[in-house]
Amino acid sequence: MKRIFEINPWHIVTHELSSENKRLQESMTSLGNGNMGMRGFFEEGYSGDSLSGIYLGGVWYPDKTRVGWWKNGYPDYFGKVINAVNFIKLGVLIDDEPVDLAVDQISDFELDLDMKTARLTRRFTVNKGDKQVAFTFDRFISVAQKELAVIQVHAKNVGQQPVTVTFKSALDADVENEDANYDERFWDVLAKRVDQKSGSIVAVTKENAFGTPRFTVGIKMTNESRLAAQGGSEPTEKEVQNTFSGVMNPGDEATLTKRVVVVTSRDYNSQPELETAMSQLSDQVTNQSFDALLTAHADVWAVRWAKSDVQIEGDDGAQQGIRFNLFQLFSTYYGEDSRLNIGPKGFTGEKYGGATYWDTEAFAIPVYLGITDPQVSRNLLMYRYQQLDGAYHNAQQQGLKGALFPMVTFNGIECHNEWEITFEEIHRNGDIAFAIFNYTRYTGDTSYVLNEGSKVLTEISRFWADRVHFSERHQQYMIHGVTGPDEYENNVDNNWYTNYLAQWTLKYTLEILAQVSAGVAEKLNVSDDEKNHWQDIVDRMYLPHDEKLGIFVQHDGFLDKDIQPVSSLPKDQLPLNQNWSWDKILRSPYIKQGDVLQGVWDFIDDFTPEQKKANFDFYEPLTVHESSLSASIHAILAADLHYEDKAVEMYERTARLDLDNYNNDTDDGLHITSMTGSWLAIAQGFAGMRIRDDQLHFAPFLPKKWTSYQFRIVFRGRSINVKVDQSGTSLTLLAGEPLTVDLNGQKVQL
Repeated sequence: MKRIFEINPWHIVTHELSSENKRLQESMTSLGNGNMGMRGFFEEGYSGDSLSGIYLGGVWYPDKTRVGWWKNGYPDYFGKVINAVNFIKLGVLIDDEPVDLAVDQISDFELDLDMKTARLTRRFTVNKGDKQVAFTFDRFISVAQKELAVIQVHAKNVGQQPVTVTFKSALDADVENEDANYDERFWDVLAKRVDQKSGSIVAVTKENAFGTPRFTVGIKMTNESRLAAQGGSEPTEKEVQNTFSGVMNPGDEATLTKRVVVVTSRDYNSQPELETAMSQLSDQVTNQSFDALLTAHADVWAVRWAKSDVQIEGDDGAQQGIRFNLFQLFSTYYGEDSRLNIGPKGFTGEKYGGATYWDTEAFAIPVYLGITDPQVSRNLLMYRYQQLDGAYHNAQQQGLKGALFPMVTFNGIECHNEWEITFEEIHRNGDIAFAIFNYTRYTGDTSYVLNEGSKVLTEISRFWADRVHFSERHQQYMIHGVTGPDEYENNVDNNWYTNYLAQWTLKYTLEILAQVSAGVAEKLNVSDDEKNHWQDIVDRMYLPHDEKLGIFVQHDGFLDKDIQPVSSLPKDQLPLNQNWSWDKILRSPYIKQGDVLQGVWDFIDDFTPEQKKANFDFYEPLTVHESSLSASIHAILAADLHYEDKAVEMYERTARLDLDNYNNDTDDGLHITSMTGSWLAIAQGFAGMRIRDDQLHFAPFLPKKWTSYQFRIVFRGRSINVKVDQSGTSLTLLAGEPLTVDLNGQKVQL
């Protein structure tokens, strides 16, 4: 496997400009601050193959979905993130010839994403005959001020001839989405202003036929350079531009610094209010230097790293992988805005529409619980609570009671256009309930579950109670027509994971209802008849299993397939999703990601070692891991079973999934939610972290290739450092009240 980026503990760096891997490079060098983000495309433009993309948190558009086979209950639209106004555009000319790295002769190329300070730097020298100019581009998206992006280009004449260098700094609303069903351009410009050194655009998303809100965005740039300002211009109807130009003699240097402020109607109620805020925020940063703005930004990242950094000795590739994943995860979401969530591609591409999936509750919340303030995870729970109305609508569309949280959403309304996902992957309802339990168990904070959370649980339970049906023949409750986490199995009956989650959710909700206050109980209005019915479902839920194999059966009929391990397949047929027809995949026994094993991971202490071993040994050999979410679960379960080599293999896959492009699908964006897997594999896998009876437990092992690893966790007001090396495990209480921890079965007082 050829790596296009070098192994470096704190940097994603390459000295090769590869046209073949240009999109891959753009994905890898994406930046974000939770409020907005962008792929690592070039400011000056690139005439070769490229996927330019800037995305704003919470700004989306309802794309058409209605097709010939549309049926009642289908979503009206497919919501998707849209490419925002290109505010980093910064054209460069040498003697009136545009710099274009797709065609220019260049040398000394370097592309460097500094993960410690969240800064992207690009260096190269353009050779045009006997003229040589060295350029350095720097950019960052500030986490100190969510509306701010800063771009700087530095030029130095390293040749022997004078040259005229021109910078064209622009805001361009004439952008398109590559992943759009129609009308690829989504922005109408409402207002433009431009003068010699600044310019602004106010644009609004186009009208749509579905009545969803239109979004207004205001963007203002201010530019400074020692090169002479040539004045502002409006080269197109949707663009404003500031031009700076001057003659540079050999050895001369020139810099342009571009400060950009981006505001949206998500935060301001009217266009005048938005424009006022845009100008005020711009004024606040105009006189601050690049270095001062960068320092404020880097200081916030330093605090984040102090809480979350994982240090690995003996394996630089593993070290780079875990830091890259945490960096991109935090660049996507750090909990500042409870209206936002975590898209599977974050701000790094258009695939999956930039919307919210069940990945957040199942994979992201366990990580944020461990390495951020509890409020971050609570905000993710509040996101769902605030969208209950949409969940009611989704259930009603299917003729069902209660709340069905969406598989894919921006506003709580389901907006996915694949029926087997939209209607059938209903386990997400249980995953959201489990996240409430997970938060409460980890933090010890019951204020959410006994208030807003109890409402969410109640409405999910009402959905499950209506979605099950009672089989007179078997005298058990069943759930037909579902898709489990394994999306290589559609429209199956009695998916074990779905049935188990439905049963567990009803049981957990009944436990919580017994604890809520009288006032909350009155508002929830759950009758005794409802409770009795829920308990009956709990008592008589059908959970497919096979006594001879000692396994939970993924769904009815699964064992009737031709069960052959993945190892029996020719290598050139993998990955299946790029080589087999969908029909062939659906008929095969091959599993995209953990399904039964997802449930075993969720409730890992509820199963015996024998049950865990039997299920892992049966299902893992059938799993192709073609979901980015797959490897981490298998790493944790393998570690739990003391399959240490398998655990390390799966860790390496999840840690470097994008860096090494394991599934050959990173060119259109990173797998943000799966980046949680590397931390989970270390904390829950290698370190064996569990919470049992309100107490932390650890059972660590050290991978053979590593000499040590250490990480920090927050737990119920404490900060704890966990270090594992060849001499054993040390636990250090860094902050908070004393705490008793279980280490390999022994009580340790911290």
